[in-house]
Amino acid sequence: MVTLKMLKPYYIKNEKNFVRIILAYQYFSVIIKNKVYQFIPVESNEIRVNRRTEKIENIDAVFAFQNGKEIVNVPMVKLITLPEFLEQIHDIARPYYFSAQNEIEAEEREDYTAIIAELERQNILRLIDKALDERDEETFKAMATVLKNMDQ
Repeated sequence: MVTLKMLKPYYIKNEKNFVRIILAYQYFSVIIKNKVYQFIPVESNEIRVNRRTEKIENIDAVFAFQNGKEIVNVPMVKLITLPEFLEQIHDIARPYYFSAQNEIEAEEREDYTAIIAELERQNILRLIDKALDERDEETFKAMATVLKNMDQ
């Protein structure tokens, strides 16, 4: 039976669609049959997590662990059955996920920007009306130029 002892990323690489958690010596260890095995980067050395789906993508990866001269290969498929492994991976990658909340916040910011732009446009139109009422040709021309630039 495999148990996670420690999992810390050596470094994290944030890409467009993936978070790559790079592993190195002394940062990743497991317990197998009451023996501690340290990760060695012989085969795979990274865990690739999809930023949108939050799922581990490289499930075909195999990690090598060493205790003395004994080397054990543990496939990712076995590691993802360990709840503590998945928790640690998601805790590490969570700040890099495209969450639905972030997408909602971006849409809200776009909505606010559009509302502010419309309010500014209406304000310019009011200033043009005021300049016409007061027969202020200079302010009228200035506000007409501002309105023209806003529409471009």
